[in-house]
Amino acid sequence: MITQKEMDVVRDMLIKYNSPLFFFDNDVDGLSSFLLLRRFCGKGKGVAIKSFPDLSKAYSRKLYELRPDCIFILDKPLVSKGFLDKAKELNLPVVWVDHHAANHDDSTIYLNPLMNKPKSSEPVSYWAYKITKNKSDDWVSFIGCLADWYIPDFAKSIAKKFPDLISEEQLKSVGKSLYESKFGFIIKLLSFGLKDRTSNVVNMLKFLIEIQTPYEILKQNTKTKQVYHRFNQINRHYTKLIQKAKTYARSKLLFFQYGGSLSLSAELSNELYYNFPDKVVVVAYLKGEKANVSIRGNINVRDIVLESIKDLDASGGGHEHACGATIKVEDLPLFKERIIRLMPKIK
Repeated sequence: MITQKEMDVVRDMLIKYNSPLFFFDNDVDGLSSFLLLRRFCGKGKGVAIKSFPDLSKAYSRKLYELRPDCIFILDKPLVSKGFLDKAKELNLPVVWVDHHAANHDDSTIYLNPLMNKPKSSEPVSYWAYKITKNKSDDWVSFIGCLADWYIPDFAKSIAKKFPDLISEEQLKSVGKSLYESKFGFIIKLLSFGLKDRTSNVVNMLKFLIEIQTPYEILKQNTKTKQVYHRFNQINRHYTKLIQKAKTYARSKLLFFQYGGSLSLSAELSNELYYNFPDKVVVVAYLKGEKANVSIRGNINVRDIVLESIKDLDASGGGHEHACGATIKVEDLPLFKERIIRLMPKIK
C-alpha cells in the first residue's frame, strides 16, 4: 500500500507548485485521478495520454507548450526515458502514481501500492482520494475505482448518499455495479467522451472540474450536449460490436477481433467478461500492422499473455485478471494458439 508519508509528499507538492501539469491515462480511472488532484489544488492543466503502453516522448512537447513547474503522471505503467530526460533537462519535478507492475525510476517521486508491504493494487483514483482527503469528491473516486473493476471501502456510503444512482444490492457485484447502475452509465458516458477530438475533451474536463455532483453529468443540456452526442455516436457502433462478439462465445476462450477508426477493446472486453465470467476474453483491435489487445479472465491472464508474447515483437502487462498487449497483426494466430495451449482445461 501507499504510506501516509508518501501521500503527504504529493499533497504538499499539489499545494506548493503553481502550474502543475497532469498526464493521465485515457480511461476513467486516469480521468478521475486527475479530477481529484485538480479539484483539490484548483490549478493546472490535464492531458489524456493516448499512447500505449507508455507515456511516449512525443508528449514532451507539452512541457514547452504549457510551461508547467511540476509534472504529475497518473495511472500509467510505463513512461519513456525520452520523456523523463526532457523533464530532467527542464528541471521539472515528476510525481508518478501508478498501481500496475512497479516500474520505479529514480528521477521521479514514485508511488505504487505494490511497492510497500502489505502489497495492494487499488486504482490510482482510490489513492488520489486518500491524498486529497476531500470527502465531497468521494463520488469522483468511486467512479474511477468502479471503472477499474474495484469496489472501494467507502462504497456503501456512496450508495447511501446516491441511492438512486446505485444500490447496496448492486454493490455486491462489480459487474452489476458497472452494467446495471446509473453510475455505470456515467462511466460509459465519460469513457466514450474521452474518445472525442482534443478540443471537445478539453471542454469536457473543464466541465467536470467545476461540477459538484454526479447528477450534473446526467443532465442533458448545453454543457453536456457534445458529451452525449459523442456517446450516441460511439454507442451505436459499440452495441453492434458487442452483439457480434457474443457469437464468438463458443468455447472457454472468446477471441474477437475487429477494425475501424476507433479502439473500444477495453470497454468491449469488460462487458463481454461480465456476460461470460467463466471464459477468458480476448479482444483485438486491428489498425495497420499492429493489434491492441485487451484480455480479461478469472485466471491469471497476465502471466498467460506475457508468456504468449515471448520472442514476439510485442509488449504487454497489467493486472492479474485484466491486462493488455500490443502485437503485430501477423502474429495474432500464433498469439491465440499459445493462449489456448497455456489455458488450463480449454475446450
